[in-house]
Amino acid sequence: MLWRHGRTEWNATGRFQGQSDIDLDDLGREQAAAAARHLAALKPEVVVSSDLVRARDTAAALHAIIGGTAQADPRLRETFAGRWQGLTVEQIQQHFADEYEAWRAGDPTLEVGGGECRRDVAQRMVAACTQVSEALPDDGLAVLVTHGGSARLAIASLIGLPLERFTNVGGLSNGSWSMLRASGPGTEHGWILMEHNAGTLPPPVTIEEG
Repeated sequence: MLWRHGRTEWNATGRFQGQSDIDLDDLGREQAAAAARHLAALKPEVVVSSDLVRARDTAAALHAIIGGTAQADPRLRETFAGRWQGLTVEQIQQHFADEYEAWRAGDPTLEVGGGECRRDVAQRMVAACTQVSEALPDDGLAVLVTHGGSARLAIASLIGLPLERFTNVGGLSNGSWSMLRASGPGTEHGWILMEHNAGTLPPPVTIEEG
């Protein structure tokens, strides 16, 4: 399960966060607590979180119910967006128009704001998902607390979509989750998307950064 962190003030105001370490806002904490009640009922074997505070605090809402402490894995971070971080979409369009258009067109090799490219984010996310999955018992569940853009890139890669088409996977709302199942050997693609952007009437998707 890939669970997107709750809302932050930068989400609410449409600012690119990337790897800026921004806290949850009041609504984000409520979203994390509400989702945690659903996820706790599934009795996950392991919870792994991005090491950024908004993801760690989201994971903490689940551990407040099930006990234990989340493992932190920096591979689950959002895309490092370089000089775009902290800017609104309007500011990015104004100052980096060509780069923004290439990003919107889906170029997987574009280093966003001079930072990471989608291909590299997808590779680190898939590596983290695979490592956790391989350590699970049969029918075990892992909850990976991550970010909107990195989650979409992971989903697209795991189900075999070319990264140029990762936007065919819809955005993930703050506090919502997607469930994938490893389908085992002998299949064309090793993962099946079972559920996407789930929650109780998830709110509209805010800015996506992948």
